[in-house]
Amino acid sequence: MACGGARAKFYACSCFYNKNIFVSTYGVHVSFRNEKTFRTEYGPLLKSRGCLTEESFQQVISQIKAEIERRRSLGSTFLQRQKLISESYNPLHPEVYSLQRNFLATEFLQLVDFCNSREASRHGLLQRVTCLAPKQTYKFPIFTKEFCRQFLDELNNFECSGLPKGRPNSMNQHGISIAELGCDASLISPLRDTFLRPITRLLYPDLGGDALDSHKAFVVHYGPAADQDLAYHFDNAEITLNVCLGEEFEGGELYFGGMQQEMDNETEFQAVAHHLTFGILHCGQHRHGALPLSAGERWNLIVWLRASCIRNLCCPMCASKPELVETPGFGEGFSFVQKDISQHIHLQCLRSRFMEELNDKRWRIYMHGHTHGEGQAVGACGTIPENRNQDRNLPINKYSNGIKL
Repeated sequence: MACGGARAKFYACSCFYNKNIFVSTYGVHVSFRNEKTFRTEYGPLLKSRGCLTEESFQQVISQIKAEIERRRSLGSTFLQRQKLISESYNPLHPEVYSLQRNFLATEFLQLVDFCNSREASRHGLLQRVTCLAPKQTYKFPIFTKEFCRQFLDELNNFECSGLPKGRPNSMNQHGISIAELGCDASLISPLRDTFLRPITRLLYPDLGGDALDSHKAFVVHYGPAADQDLAYHFDNAEITLNVCLGEEFEGGELYFGGMQQEMDNETEFQAVAHHLTFGILHCGQHRHGALPLSAGERWNLIVWLRASCIRNLCCPMCASKPELVETPGFGEGFSFVQKDISQHIHLQCLRSRFMEELNDKRWRIYMHGHTHGEGQAVGACGTIPENRNQDRNLPINKYSNGIKL
């Protein structure tokens, strides 16, 4: 049950401009009201991380103020860059800017067809995807190798153009905004609405999986001359899709801890390897990071999938009712709706999850005593969690534990 279709206007929450600011030097996320309050609230923490001099502290203040200014001017600079790119850039492969079915892996199309069929169920879908060890995390092919090759050619061609580009998010330094590049509406929106939403409807009904109405999409680049790793964080999204586009690389696994509301145990991090053309789908509030590559370089397409009927009730960044601020494009995925309507839709999402669990329970009762394959009982996910042997105390350098925006 969708949120009523695409909306004409989306907003940001006012907390975007002063909360969850990533101080990369010391690997922490902070909030900032003024220097005096900040010194009191974060001085001891920064000192424990190695910020020992007044000069170092003032450098942190300068970094924070620069980030706040970047966020405040984000709307206007985004529109300027988007216009300049549209007028000046000549695409190498213009055909990749509009989604075509032949861009998509056969296995992915089969998943979508199943989810759109009369036989669709959450349990049936879980038999057709790889259920990873981290909770509610799944892996399956998204694109063909040929599309990934052409899209990478396009990204590298744009990188060589010398045209200005914004940072993909508040943590990664290297990458490209899909909206700035000019293929957001024609490539990502149909991917979200036509192909991903039937899947998220079954996997994440309580997160608005059938109500996704906006997104933020970008590519990130890891390598010797790009980002080296990514600190521990959670995403400003209900659901995140992370697709490996290539190229040749070793290492750089994602590692997952607990949900945003949970306490982490250092020994409970679980690693998930990237594979070309495959997407990793997970809850946006599931804290994670990226380990350093040991060789090569890698590009990933990240799509933060958002449902305004969920986030309108509580901003995932400040954990409060959002204070709406106008912004271009999809903003941060908030919409202006009456409170009772938003709550009604949220209750419908919860009811959908209950019905899915009830149907799964009925299916298990029906299948009681039956076996699958060569005598193996059908499991909850139907597949062995990948990389179980990689669950370990991972060499994580930064526990920033903040939100990526």
